Amino acid sequence: MSHSSYKKWTREQMAARVARDIPEGAVVNLGIGLPTLVAAQIPAGLEVILHSENGVLGMGPPPPAGAEDYDLINAGKQPVTLLPGGCFFHHADSFAMMRGGHLDICVLGAFQVSVRGDLANWHTGAPDAIPAVGGAMDLAIGAKQTFVMMEHLSKSGESKIVAQCSYPLTAPACVSRIYTDLAVLAVTPQGLQVLDLVEGLSVDTLQDLTGQPLLRP
Repeated sequence: MSHSSYKKWTREQMAARVARDIPEGAVVNLGIGLPTLVAAQIPAGLEVILHSENGVLGMGPPPPAGAEDYDLINAGKQPVTLLPGGCFFHHADSFAMMRGGHLDICVLGAFQVSVRGDLANWHTGAPDAIPAVGGAMDLAIGAKQTFVMMEHLSKSGESKIVAQCSYPLTAPACVSRIYTDLAVLAVTPQGLQVLDLVEGLSVDTLQDLTGQPLLRP
């Protein structure tokens, strides 16, 4: 089967696709890894309030080269900017915001997502892997919506969308949307609904690559 007729979205295109679905006024946490790229894709003039679990509200896009301030970082220790009205607070207050249902959306990376929206993103179970929970469990359960941003296939070419997660769960049935380098899928009670896919990719090919039943657009 030839898959050469389509081109995967770049990481920046994936981030822009996520940004497109964030409504005006939303309070959004961006997880470590791919999700941090979303900050640079929020359209100018759209008010989105970015939260970071290390105690920042009102983050702006990444600073230009040479203007980094390493006292001003996100949870992934990357330099960020602060928009007018932005503020800092204690780590415990940050987690209270996450757990208290005050975030509209969190965008997280993942190792696996199941068809029912179970999320596995903190540990692969490999003996040499360093588990990294961070705030993932609090975010996945606390945010009103959890968006996952990940590559569609693992490095070995296996689908990261599975019938059942084989890795330890971060949280069950918490994911509402999956954004990959091939498609955007909504997790619904009926199954995974295809919302968008890269140009030149058919739903049949996406279905073959995913290995799970997909509901057509």
